[in-house]
Amino acid sequence: MPFRTPALALVGALALSIAAAPAAGASAATAPQHAAALATTTLYYDDSQAAEFKSAVVAGAQVWNANVRNVRLVEAPAGTTAQIRIIAFDGWPQSTLGPVRPGGRGTVYFGREAVDEGYNTTRIAAHELGHILGLPDAKPGPCSSLMSGSTGGVSCTNATPNASERAAVERNYGGAVAAAAQPVAGGTVTDAP
Repeated sequence: MPFRTPALALVGALALSIAAAPAAGASAATAPQHAAALATTTLYYDDSQAAEFKSAVVAGAQVWNANVRNVRLVEAPAGTTAQIRIIAFDGWPQSTLGPVRPGGRGTVYFGREAVDEGYNTTRIAAHELGHILGLPDAKPGPCSSLMSGSTGGVSCTNATPNASERAAVERNYGGAVAAAAQPVAGGTVTDAP
């Protein structure tokens, strides 16, 4: 019996070291991929020209920040170049169709015409920021789809992206795709009904 204990201990230690070696190697090999998948793109927005819609813009950015992890919308601190400008104007809301990336530029025109007709300001902001993040309109569509825009109806106050909208933004800003992508200078999407 005394001879078996050291032998078993030696065999156990050898088995543990062999089992641990591939795991450590695999972990080291996948660490850069894992880090890339966890990288978050920060996009800065400038709402200094958003006039009466500043609080709606902040709420719309918070909606996206609460629902996706690969991109963050942050108000640009003084001295920081913003990738997204928000400008209040009298027409229908419109935006640059992204995905806008660091080094790129996009503009949201927060249209008073939709607000005057009764559309929810937070939904408008989140919808227009969805365009900046690369989502096209999904019209006609139900209120449960943020990107259905005005076809959700004036009574629709849903400002939360649905699962497919969230997944599309995660893909647009996920890992190696985002790192290799060039800044987009997309066209403008107007959200009139």
